[in-house]
Amino acid sequence: MIGTSVFLLPNGTFVVEVVAVLLILFLAAKYILPPLNKAMESRQEKIRESLEAADVAKAEAAAAGDERQQLLVAAREQAHLIVAAAQATSDQVKAEAAGRGQVEYDRIIAAANAEVDTARQRAIDEASGRIGEIVFELVNTIVGRVVDESTHQDLIHEAVAALNAEATRGQ
Repeated sequence: MIGTSVFLLPNGTFVVEVVAVLLILFLAAKYILPPLNKAMESRQEKIRESLEAADVAKAEAAAAGDERQQLLVAAREQAHLIVAAAQATSDQVKAEAAGRGQVEYDRIIAAANAEVDTARQRAIDEASGRIGEIVFELVNTIVGRVVDESTHQDLIHEAVAALNAEATRGQ
């Protein structure tokens, strides 16, 4: 039974292998793991800061979106005010133009009426002056004798007054 080894009994290589593994674990725990842990913690801190920065940026973007929306609403309200003011100004200009047009129309109508009245009066005056002559000629022709104009001046004035009254009623 020489040369046979018992499986359960450790021999010299087993002890050396266990010591080597323990030494490697000790060296790894002492010199390798602290820098790795430090690097992992640093990486975790950077990720956390990036997430916080992303949250802050998201909040700022939301606030900027709200501010932009408020600015758009304010701009729309201002645009509506400008349009309303322009419409009011347009209406005012139209009303003023219509008023000036009406005043000019009234002035033209008044001037035309004054011209018509003047022309009518001139025609009446001319007809009045001429009617006396026509009446005397007609009387001379019908009666066949000369009528004295100074004698019958009252008749002429009555005829002219009647003609004036007739013309005034025609207006």
